[in-house]
Order: sequence, then C-alpha cells, then structure tokens
Amino acid sequence: MVLTGSDDLVWDTHRLRIATEAAGVALWSWNVDTDTIALDKRARQMWGVLTEDDAITFETLSARIHPSDTDRVRSAFEATRQVLGRYDIDFRILHGNSIRWIAARGQGDDMGIVGRVMFGVFLDVTDRKLEEETRELVAGEMSHRVKNLFAIVAAVVAIAARSATTTTSMAQDLTRRIVALGRAHDLVRPAPGDSTVQAADLDSLLQVLLGPYDTTGTTGDRIRLRAGPGLQVGEGALTTLSLVIHELATNSLKHGALSVPDGRLAVECRLSANEAILVWTEQGGPVPIAPKEPGGFGTRLITQSVSGQLGGSVDRAWLPGGLVITVRMDPARLRG
Repeated sequence: MVLTGSDDLVWDTHRLRIATEAAGVALWSWNVDTDTIALDKRARQMWGVLTEDDAITFETLSARIHPSDTDRVRSAFEATRQVLGRYDIDFRILHGNSIRWIAARGQGDDMGIVGRVMFGVFLDVTDRKLEEETRELVAGEMSHRVKNLFAIVAAVVAIAARSATTTTSMAQDLTRRIVALGRAHDLVRPAPGDSTVQAADLDSLLQVLLGPYDTTGTTGDRIRLRAGPGLQVGEGALTTLSLVIHELATNSLKHGALSVPDGRLAVECRLSANEAILVWTEQGGPVPIAPKEPGGFGTRLITQSVSGQLGGSVDRAWLPGGLVITVRMDPARLRG
C-alpha cells in the first residue's frame, strides 16, 4: 500500500525501512493466539536472537530479560491488551557480558490489531538510562554534601566555642576555621579549569583537610598525624583522596570521636612495597556499632572512590575503643 501526503512524499515499504533504520527502531509483532513473536533483523540483533528459523515466544525473550525486571515485564506484557492507548515499558536485558536498556512501545486495547497480530517497536535506550543514573548520582551527592555542610558548620562552631574566651576571639577562630574549610573544599572539588592543583605531600594534605576540626584549628591536639616519608599524592589522585578524607572526617564529626570534646583521632600513613596504607583510628567517642544493613551514600562513595580511582580497598573494624578504618591504595595510582 502506498500513502501519499499533501506534500507528495510517498512512504512505501522501502522508504519506511530507511526511516526506521535511521531512527534505530526495531520492529516486532505478536500473534495473540499462538503467542509467537516475530522480530525484524534489528530486533534480533538487539535481543541476541540471530537465527530466523527459531520460534520466538515471550518465554524465549524472557530468558534474556534481567532477573530483577522479569516479573515486572511479564505482568506488563500480559496486561498490554487491556491498556488504553499507548504503552511504554522500559527494562534491562542481558546481552553477552553487558546490560542494555530496552523500551517496548505499542498500542493497547487491541488498537491496530490486524487479524490476530499486534504490532510495536523496541528502542535501545541504554544511553538515556545511563545519563539518568548519572544525574541521580550527582543529585544524590549534592544532597549528601549539603547535609554534611550543616553538620560540619555546627561542629566547627561547637569546637570554637569550647576554647573561646570572648565573642571576638570566637569570631576570629571561626573565621580561621571557615577559611581552612574553604581550602579543604577546593581540594575536594577543584574549580573547573583550575590549573593550580599539583602533587602534594600527604602529611601536608592531611593537615589542610583535618586542621579545621582540631581544637586550635590546626592538627596536633585531638588529631594526630603520622605520615611516612615519600608519600606523595599526584594530581590525578588528589581530588579523590581529599574526598575520602573529607567524608571520613564528616562521619566522625556526626557520629564518631570528633563528635564529643574528649574524642581523639589518629591518622597513620605508611608505604610498603605493594601498597600505600592509611589507618584511621578513633578513640574516646561513642562506642561504634556495626551497621546491620549496607552503608549509606557516604559509605558507598568512599568504597567506590578507593576501589575505582585508587585501586585499593577499605576495611572497617567497629572495636569497643573506637572505629578503625584501613584504606589500602595502589602507590602508582596515588602518585599518578
């Protein structure tokens, strides 16, 4: 059948195929009586069904649907004939060693059915889904950072108040600490296009990051540092390690040793032949309790940052005397 519009464009089968190929659209049909599904070439490639002689049913395709999505997709598929108007179902499929996101689209309520066959399309929406996940991750991290900021400010005010004798001295102390926090924040999130970030001595880096949380605004009283010689943090690892230290300090301010006046923190760093090791030891704070469920956003952020960017691991020990965290890193990545 040839359709001619008012602009005299003719959409025959060949031209429609060109259009669907250009748009990345895969075609499917479903015989509601026999439950057989016909796929065009692009759909077969999308699902990894390459033999045209194979009899395809929903059960055939469901074996390729991600296990977490199978029941949801099955229910949606069975309900499509009762859906009024268009439907759009997004789900994951297993394609070799990778996971792809597929959108199945069609018309419900038997609209457009020919004989006993319904028609629809598949779209590969993996890129869109990855972008959505990235936006959600960024939004989650921003929310997490804002909440941490309030906790940090409250803790810094409390620390300054303990040692201040006058309102003037407290204001000066707070100003010094806030400026130091700003320096630490620049290390955690350097400004776009900032070319001033260079390799840093690990001991100096820790002093910048942890100084604002100590009694006098510099490390040495409640916070003791011990970094072995030769531990340099390269530009490539500086932001990641700063983020990890910043997160550990924030957690300690909220729940650990730095949340109480008598709490103490010791950070020891050493270099072995195969790994750089940072041991974070808290004492004098509330008795730490191991979580019963997987950690929150901050815990995942630390673990993913260390394993992904620094080629290492994070071990936590909830001891009666305080939390001990051991961060192991690849020395080459730390210097990179």
